[in-house]
Amino acid sequence: QVQLVESGGGLVQDGGSLRLSCAASGRTFSYYAMGWFRQGPGKERGFVAAITSSGGSTVYADSVKGRFTISRDNAKNTVYLQMNTLKPEDTAVYYCAAERRMGMPSMTSATYDYWGQGTQVTVSS
Repeated sequence: QVQLVESGGGLVQDGGSLRLSCAASGRTFSYYAMGWFRQGPGKERGFVAAITSSGGSTVYADSVKGRFTISRDNAKNTVYLQMNTLKPEDTAVYYCAAERRMGMPSMTSATYDYWGQGTQVTVSS
């Protein structure tokens, strides 16, 4: 069992930055690939970024590539999402998720085993 708690969301202006954190409980954090997803107003939940269990490889949605960076600290049971050059279209509830997988993480939400409750990110124009 893994429990996930996101933090770091808020209101930021167009072009600003935020760093989201996701703290995980349990001793097996390092067994899980971690992903970030988001759900904007009136939209389905979509993939943002993911990182392998070791932190050695990452994958990003095209819409955030070059602006967002996912990282993890297995000693702290935490995964991060650094978001730079934010745009109004990045406004969404951001969720972190854990997937029991040793290879490249999935970009499909259905394969993730555990989810946090989400943190709101609002980018004003």
